[in-house]
Amino acid sequence: MRKTLSTLLGVSLATAGTLTAVIQPAQAAAPVTAVAQQAGEPYSKFKISVSSTKRTKRGGKILYKIRAKNLGPHYADYFWIGGQVPKGVVPTLRWGGAKGTKCTWEGRMFWCWGKYALEVGDTEWLNFQVTMKRNTKGVAVARLGVVAFDVPLGAERLDEEELERIGIKGWQFLKTAKTKIVWPPRRPTRGWTPPPVVKEYNPPAVQEESNKKKDT
Repeated sequence: MRKTLSTLLGVSLATAGTLTAVIQPAQAAAPVTAVAQQAGEPYSKFKISVSSTKRTKRGGKILYKIRAKNLGPHYADYFWIGGQVPKGVVPTLRWGGAKGTKCTWEGRMFWCWGKYALEVGDTEWLNFQVTMKRNTKGVAVARLGVVAFDVPLGAERLDEEELERIGIKGWQFLKTAKTKIVWPPRRPTRGWTPPPVVKEYNPPAVQEESNKKKDT
């Protein structure tokens, strides 16, 4: 599966987390026209499941688990799983995915892609863990799921200008995950409940990814 299409990946990095609905056409603010603006039916629809740590301490860890099932009607080839990580995380995270998965992390956008196309009814998965900076407060908000593009058969080898000209459609299937960052009060009361201890996450195939732009 060809995943080096810089125009499509660039659009996905630029637009993830900008939508208010779970399923909408991608809206690109950058002057790239590879993503169609009008509504329509995607080649592949995704059912997204996201779970995450609900409470953590300052400087603590947050574990995210994403599951994306291809509902069809066609197999999915040009899609990425991941999304927008919260603000205020350290520039290194740990992740695990299916064999052959590769990832990229730039700014707040962390996206991964598999080795093969995803057939109708099959599920792609990604687990990753971020560490919060000690001065990060409040609620950590992530937007996670899938970005997919409708690349027609025979168009895989077209150059970027031609893809822009024919108007490739892009879709986002995203969900919001929130984690409360807590800190012990000066005078803990009986109602104070400390956050659960998050152990070091160690998936079967641990990978580390560093942020190319350390502005999270």
